[in-house]
Amino acid sequence: MTETATQTYPATRAYRTHVARVRRLSEHFVRITFADEDLQHFGTGGLDQRIKLMIPRADGTLPDVGLFEEPAPPMMQWYTRWRELPDEERNAMRTYTVRAVRPEAGEIDVDFALHGADGPASAWAMGAGVGNEMVIIGPDERSETGGRGRSGGIEWNPGEATTLLLAGDETAAPAICAILESLDERYTGHVFIEVPSADDILPLQTRAAVQLNWLARGEREHGEMLTKAIQAWGREHGAEVAGGTQNGSIAYVVRSDEESGDGAEAPLWEVPPESPHGHWYAWLAGEAGTITGLRRYLVKGLGIDKKCVSFMGYWKMGRAEGS
Repeated sequence: MTETATQTYPATRAYRTHVARVRRLSEHFVRITFADEDLQHFGTGGLDQRIKLMIPRADGTLPDVGLFEEPAPPMMQWYTRWRELPDEERNAMRTYTVRAVRPEAGEIDVDFALHGADGPASAWAMGAGVGNEMVIIGPDERSETGGRGRSGGIEWNPGEATTLLLAGDETAAPAICAILESLDERYTGHVFIEVPSADDILPLQTRAAVQLNWLARGEREHGEMLTKAIQAWGREHGAEVAGGTQNGSIAYVVRSDEESGDGAEAPLWEVPPESPHGHWYAWLAGEAGTITGLRRYLVKGLGIDKKCVSFMGYWKMGRAEGS
């Protein structure tokens, strides 16, 4: 009698990809399409799905931390190896959100917010060309614990809520756009996206009846326009929203740097462990200081129940992620 081995797949795995297309969307946004046959197994349809990009070192190589061992290692195993590398050997790793997934074509799109050559991801994207290689860490739909609809790295969770508030800066714009494209006519609310310039206002189609506001920052301080816009929204809608949310105690999921796997300098974020049961939901993402202030304004300033608010600090002013 022979036994048939059952193939198991980790929830998160590494994909060897190459650049298939580069499209400049605006002054500060570039869309890079990554392709590989294995991306047919990429386990999510989009939303705010986070992935990790292993940015090549100056010579175009990556350190061997066991990403492609068989069987595939757990995330924290290879991540610990990466963290323990000497500074001169360790490549940069950055977290991004997926803009679109086409598993049938073995492709995913990632929109990069360009901010010069100081940051390794922005510098790489500015010089990216067809054929360049990139290792992407993302979900595998064949996993029993991950996969399409069950993947980690997605915080969008409105539950029964159909009245929404979405707010973020340019780093959150790809996720917000992907979320809006997924919504149907049931959804209403307000969306605020702060971008560097008016040239960065991107075309977007959504069936949702939301008011979409692009805020061109110009020479203003980062987050200033977004903060003022949310405060103006609060003066008009805050009392109504706060009165319609059910206040109560709830234990939040507060991810630390190590738990999120985003590196020692990654900012924290907080999300309710369960989807809200009311009609209203807020999703905030971007620079940690700005987004923290917005959440404080909604919860403490307006009295909105915190279990209706998801907050993600994608980056922090003056601090690099995991480098």
